[in-house]
Amino acid sequence: MRPWVPLTAAAVAAVVAAAVAGGAGLLPGGGRSRASGTVLEATLGRCGTGWTRPRPGPQTLLVRNSGNAIAEVRLVDRAGAVHAELEGLGPGVTRPMRVTLGAGEYALRCSDDSAGDPRTGPLVRITGGGPGGPAVPAVSENDLADAVAAYWTKVTAGVGRLADLTGALRSAVASGDLGEARRAWPPAHLAYERLGAAYGTFGDFDTEINGRPEGLPGGVRDPGWTGFHRLEYGLWHGEGAAALGRVADRLDRDVRDLRADLPRQRLDPADLPLRAHEILEATLRFELTGEADQGSGTSLRTAAANVAGTRLVLDALRPVLRTRYPRLPEAYAWLDRVDALLRGRSALSDLSAAERRRLNGATGQALELLAPIAEIAAPRRTS
Repeated sequence: MRPWVPLTAAAVAAVVAAAVAGGAGLLPGGGRSRASGTVLEATLGRCGTGWTRPRPGPQTLLVRNSGNAIAEVRLVDRAGAVHAELEGLGPGVTRPMRVTLGAGEYALRCSDDSAGDPRTGPLVRITGGGPGGPAVPAVSENDLADAVAAYWTKVTAGVGRLADLTGALRSAVASGDLGEARRAWPPAHLAYERLGAAYGTFGDFDTEINGRPEGLPGGVRDPGWTGFHRLEYGLWHGEGAAALGRVADRLDRDVRDLRADLPRQRLDPADLPLRAHEILEATLRFELTGEADQGSGTSLRTAAANVAGTRLVLDALRPVLRTRYPRLPEAYAWLDRVDALLRGRSALSDLSAAERRRLNGATGQALELLAPIAEIAAPRRTS
């Protein structure tokens, strides 16, 4: 489990293509939108005014913020589904909004950092034309509440299993049988990695339990380095049982403290959709490059645990995504493919060059399919 990293430019592009499109460029199907010449107001008091000649088909609306605060603007239909979105629209700025509109009723929904609730402008009616472009029903925090509850129930059970396995690892180190300790380390570490999105909630516990030496003043010899990877380094680099006993004791204590603190922790509903992509993105960066390995040669087993953590998130979000993201089954299928390529493998050296390319390619394709979830399932204020 690694600190999350921001969405890449490619991921953002995938979000735009698969979910709510905004800005200039090619529309789905390869055609270019036609500038409508319509300028819509994005300020709260005048949200959506200026849309006097609505028409169907691909088009580029111009949205102007004539207020004093940064605005967020969404084009929604009567049912509240989002057809396009502009974020960070600065005062005095006009930006294009690309849409393909079919018959129906549409309005702008505007919000800014000076007011709590968004304002929805007047509805305009469009008749005729073909089908509209992609739209995503807005997700509220209430919509995500059941997903978070389901996920947190599994995390709580997972932390209980983690505590048992970490206790067994501590006992193995304390016995002086370091061969047994090396056998006990992977199951305990993988139990932590399978917790997936919860690391965004664990705060300092994550650094203490699973931190790496990069960035520490003393590197691998820094006295402040603790946790699974510190113990891994010692077990596979010839450190003695006495020194490793202190590391194992601290790890066991930190895990037990995490379990005790869990009822007081809260997973922000907005974090769960983000983690659907970020867990696997971090896996590609740290595990599939070997950067995280401290000697155990278990990078691919850790990657498989991260895939399981990704599935845990997707399973919790499935009720929210089922009607909003038609490519969700495809995302699961590519995770299956990644699993198949990882099955029975432990170290990166187990893979041939061709197998490694296939694994990286399958992981990249899964990431492309997971990227839109952060935007599709992001909670939005709807009233």
